[in-house]
Amino acid sequence: MRTYVESRVVHDQPTLTTERLTLRPFVADDAFDVERIAGQRQIADTTLNIPHPYPHGGAAEWIRLHAPAWIDGTSATFAIVGQKTGALMGAISLIIKREHQRAELGYWIAVDCWNRGYATEATRRILDFGFETLGLHRIESRHFLRNPASGRVMQKSGMKQEGIERDLVMKWDHFESLALYSILEPEWRASRTTGRAESH
Repeated sequence: MRTYVESRVVHDQPTLTTERLTLRPFVADDAFDVERIAGQRQIADTTLNIPHPYPHGGAAEWIRLHAPAWIDGTSATFAIVGQKTGALMGAISLIIKREHQRAELGYWIAVDCWNRGYATEATRRILDFGFETLGLHRIESRHFLRNPASGRVMQKSGMKQEGIERDLVMKWDHFESLALYSILEPEWRASRTTGRAESH
């Protein structure tokens, strides 16, 4: 059985790449862009923990938390940037439960980058990272039921819907139902094998 090895996350957080994207650790200089992008109401409306309006200084504090969380193995948060432009396009993270070898995936994408496949591209890469590098067994994710576009990202990334969590959380004084998706390491491995076979 694969186990989560703590020493895997004591070194510097890596930078990951895809065809169009770079997933790298956030740096202090990203704070202005985080507040500008995540501060858009459309972003906050479809995420549980992003406030609106976004508080000045909030992004800097959020970024300061990333390195300690990476070092202690509780989360891995990456900036999503364009490979060609270097411009910040969003964020993607894994909140890790080491004792259960699982993590919860979350992400947000800049409004002007919606519907271009970036979320799916980043999600597929972070799933690879979670299973290959972090040794996870299960990665799960949730989206507001009224935001089916996020569900399509999860489906395209190989995740399976497990069910609906009715009125689970509150956002802006309204109850929100969540759709729960997950993928297990054997399923991810099988899908990669199938994908390689189909590409030949």
